[in-house]
Amino acid sequence: MQAVPWAVSGTDPAPLFEWFRGCHATELLVAATAHLGLFRELGSGALLQGELGHRLGLGPRPMQVLATALRAMGTLRLREDGRLEATDLARTHLDSGSPHYVGDYFALASGSPGVLAMVERLRSDRPAGADGGGGGVGFIYREGLRSAMEAEEGARFFTLALAGRARNVAPALADAVRLPDATMLVDVAGGTGVYTVALLRANPGLRAVVWDRPEVLRVASEFVSGAGLEGRVELRPGDMFRDPFPEGADVVLLSNVLHDWAERECEVILRRCAEGLPPGGRLLVHDVFLDDDLGGPLPVALYSAALFSVTEGRAYSAAEYRSMLDRAGFDVVGLVPTRVHCGVLVAVRR
Repeated sequence: MQAVPWAVSGTDPAPLFEWFRGCHATELLVAATAHLGLFRELGSGALLQGELGHRLGLGPRPMQVLATALRAMGTLRLREDGRLEATDLARTHLDSGSPHYVGDYFALASGSPGVLAMVERLRSDRPAGADGGGGGVGFIYREGLRSAMEAEEGARFFTLALAGRARNVAPALADAVRLPDATMLVDVAGGTGVYTVALLRANPGLRAVVWDRPEVLRVASEFVSGAGLEGRVELRPGDMFRDPFPEGADVVLLSNVLHDWAERECEVILRRCAEGLPPGGRLLVHDVFLDDDLGGPLPVALYSAALFSVTEGRAYSAAEYRSMLDRAGFDVVGLVPTRVHCGVLVAVRR
């Protein structure tokens, strides 16, 4: 286990994550051209996104992930009438009838394992591991679905994997959101507790509950004890969808949680957070955010593809979160950037 840094690093590792996720650009572009024939379907004219998805055999979530990425790549355009059309770049180079067609070149990667896995995810709209093979689904859990997060080895692997980014982002979150008057933080699905550690270090009067699955909290205990904060942190096992919400919170943190879930589950989580907070209590939604028109930016669009592949969610826009928060009884009072494409929406319970 590596220590949690006290301060924000002088360098932002965002470019490293962009290169790491760049493989999803290849997977989506080849899937669209060599497997789905997306640009062929647009050859006769623009289509509503739902209609295009129907023709391609894709549900709303995979179609949104694909369309967002292709728009961010500059190959699709959303017209004022709400229809998608191919851009000049796509018509010139991705239309098989064009003398400048390059699709045959992209077909060289059509049989690669990553592309085939992405095509399967797009067509099935199910995350990797949902078929019962391997160790199970990595970042979600629900009744009837085998989750790697319920087994010690899988939970440790995935939880520590996420800590690599969190160690760099958590100090930026603590620097961006000051909580001098807060007394109790509940870190919902808090994982390693890295974000809790950073917030407690920045706010000496704050105590916290890290609420997560039992096997995940085994890892969190190492981070909390390594920071010397055992006396200020309770590690509480539980199911955020079913178990009683920890009492006494005046601040709730959802850091990179909602993007793992479909919108209906996001709304349940947000309602539970509202029930666990008093009027005026703060909710911190720390996550990545797509543009409000869902057309990019490309780094977040590719992260959305990564989320889509291993969870039941995707990246959402700030506008989508604002609507969810409003329905759950929250008013958004600010959006502050942190690091590695993340930011924090600060909301107050009405």
